[in-house]
Amino acid sequence: MNSKMRLMSNIESLLFVSGEDGLTKKQLAFLTSGAEEEIEVILQEMIEVYQTNQSRGIEIKQLAGTYQLVTKQENIECIQKLVENPTNQSLSQASLEVLAIVAYKQPITRVEIEEIRGVKSERPIHTLSAKGLVQEVGRAEGTGRAILYGTTNEFLQYFGLKDIHALPPLPEDQSGDDMEDTDLFMTKFQETFEG
Repeated sequence: MNSKMRLMSNIESLLFVSGEDGLTKKQLAFLTSGAEEEIEVILQEMIEVYQTNQSRGIEIKQLAGTYQLVTKQENIECIQKLVENPTNQSLSQASLEVLAIVAYKQPITRVEIEEIRGVKSERPIHTLSAKGLVQEVGRAEGTGRAILYGTTNEFLQYFGLKDIHALPPLPEDQSGDDMEDTDLFMTKFQETFEG
């Protein structure tokens, strides 16, 4: 693969991973070790390729100096079906982990979730938000005022819980017979989203 194609591939991957945050030319230049002018030329070429190729379902948009990969407007009906029926798709293991953490530790910030899991959790949080299982419940005090996440009423309905206090206690808080409740809950937790 020549250097131009490698750079295009890197830019596409970076824009995909950055999601709705997008990236500026300067950020793309830093991340790819490319020159800003070269990045700009390649971005314009990619924008044209995405727009003219009818078989592609995505395109690159520039918003306030930030470039994002977005879905094409003509695919809106197809995407709407997914958005309207989000629970038909099973959740990944990462999303299930994040959902369990939010359920037990809410309200909780993304950084706190990542500290517990030991890995980035932005995408699973986004997935859970899109499926209506977690939501923003406020802002943390202090610098940056990070978003706090909590579960939704839809989450409670899925698990037949009256309220969040009806969650079985965590294993370290349990003794003997209570373990069965948690095992049943976690089994149901897995089955609900994998089936």
